[in-house]
Amino acid sequence: MKAAVYYETGDPAVFRYEDVPDPECRPGGIVFAMEAVSIEGGDVLHRAGGELATQPHTVGYQAAGTVREVGEGVTAFAVGDKVVATMPFGSHAELISVPARAAFAIPAGGSFREAACAPITFGTADDCLFEFGHLVEGETVLVQAGASGVGLAAIQLAKRASATVIATASNDGKLARLTGEFGLDHGINYVERDFVEAARELTEGRGPDLVVDAIGGKTLQGSLECVAYRGRVITVGGAGRDDTPLDRGPILQKNASLIGVFLGGEMAAAHARTHTMMQRHVDDVAAGNLRMPVDCTFPLAAAAAAHAYIESRQAFGRVVLTP
Repeated sequence: MKAAVYYETGDPAVFRYEDVPDPECRPGGIVFAMEAVSIEGGDVLHRAGGELATQPHTVGYQAAGTVREVGEGVTAFAVGDKVVATMPFGSHAELISVPARAAFAIPAGGSFREAACAPITFGTADDCLFEFGHLVEGETVLVQAGASGVGLAAIQLAKRASATVIATASNDGKLARLTGEFGLDHGINYVERDFVEAARELTEGRGPDLVVDAIGGKTLQGSLECVAYRGRVITVGGAGRDDTPLDRGPILQKNASLIGVFLGGEMAAAHARTHTMMQRHVDDVAAGNLRMPVDCTFPLAAAAAAHAYIESRQAFGRVVLTP
């Protein structure tokens, strides 16, 4: 099979489109033919500087496709079924092998491209908002990077929970789409405005009850500074690649909480809960109740160009690879 692989980490140019051995179908697992890969933020970070679990390495957390083989003991799926699955690595390939418990059924009528973008983004947003963020009706949430995958998912889920939603983005065009298409209540252009000051103004000086921050560094510091007294700040990744040390002062002064969220850890520790929750979101995306816009699509052979486009920060929603 063909795969987008690399032998060392670095910029997108490290990708090579090569023949690699077909994956083995293991007991309790499935092999599916890839139809769509959602490039996750972690894929980009791992390609830039993560550990190489294989040599050459095939990066990638999430993909959708058609079941080609079913391993011993698997009853939930059959050859020909449409699935989307999560994995520690390996999505940037024509064939993908995963445990059946890591796969989700795509309902009849659901598209591969939309399903490929659903489990991790909506699952992460759900845990940030509810399982760990304890968001309730009537509260205000600030979503950093609202036009990102997790940002878009968080806006939709928070609005569905009757929260007031504020989000940041790098330009007014993205904010206009978030408002017009996804129901965002208030947008902050963080390039033109200090988001800490703006968030306080929008909440009459109180600050948001909950902040979902996937950026880290200086942005996370600002999230701590603007959150309300006894508010909660969720840190979920470091897309900003900023290692600025964190000043804990605002947490102590406001009796606030800083909570780390890693969906992968929760999937391992609480599989039944997370799998059920993520399948529900896959179903909702297929039914049109939730949306994850695909900004653009690249062929697998052009994985380098796709990663470079993501790093240009132009994307609204997800960038997808196809065979």
